[in-house]
Amino acid sequence: MNQNVQAHTGAWVTFTYASFAASAFLVAVGVFFLPIDLWMKGYLAMGIVMLVQTCVTLTKTVRDNHESSKLVNRIEDAKAERLLMEVSKAA
Repeated sequence: MNQNVQAHTGAWVTFTYASFAASAFLVAVGVFFLPIDLWMKGYLAMGIVMLVQTCVTLTKTVRDNHESSKLVNRIEDAKAERLLMEVSKAA
């Protein structure tokens, strides 16, 4: 369908998953070993989980908006091309 879209390589996908897992693990270990009360650790953990969730949501929203604008542009291009073809046939 869309020939301009290139799939990510397996190595890149693996790298992104590994980077996310490593950073989440290291932050969790850091929070666990903080010399603070348990409720403070829970609050930090909750904040981290919510931050990750909102980053995923924001990323998906930005990508969805970009994809929808590409579809609208393709529809507009098709309409313009059809109009040009009709004008050239009439001339």
